[in-house]
Amino acid sequence: MEFTQKQNIQIVAALLLLVVITQAAYTALYMAGSDIPRLWLWGLEGLVFVILAAFAGAALAQGNSFALGFSAIFASAILNLVQVGIGLTQFGAFREAAQAAEAIAPAAGGVVALSFFIYNAAKVLLGLAAVVIGTGISQAGAKGLGRLTAIVGLGAIAANAIVMMFGRIEAIPSGATGVAATLLLAICLLKLQSED
Repeated sequence: MEFTQKQNIQIVAALLLLVVITQAAYTALYMAGSDIPRLWLWGLEGLVFVILAAFAGAALAQGNSFALGFSAIFASAILNLVQVGIGLTQFGAFREAAQAAEAIAPAAGGVVALSFFIYNAAKVLLGLAAVVIGTGISQAGAKGLGRLTAIVGLGAIAANAIVMMFGRIEAIPSGATGVAATLLLAICLLKLQSED
């Protein structure tokens, strides 16, 4: 089965929207202190990232003027898959080990820190994709949407890069900027395809 460039980009946009929805749902459950198991959301995200990597890679391979943007989306999907995998397979095991032996607590904290480092790196890449594709959409005529996407993308790059360099800083909404850039990026991709 072969997909056209337009189909690949539409699927990438839809998958990015699904990522925004799952991350918003996870954040809402976390903030509400809900006892609802959230592992299924991580599992769903992992599956979405696998498929996103495939379709972003296909869009990249088919070649277009947004190669850097699709390269960044592809790389972010791979990094996010690794981050979700660490969360699903390591968080619980290290938490249990740390409860059984207090000396393991720093290692458990290190696993969580690694996971967030990878998460922030993926958000830097999505910010870059938002800048590249937002700028292109702006030049193609959708100035308001394109400029907003590029500005939010720059914000995501800056916020997540700072958190990567200096560790988790609660005052910097790095994840939120990345999710906002992802949402606008998806809208830009849908607009791009609706005008073809």
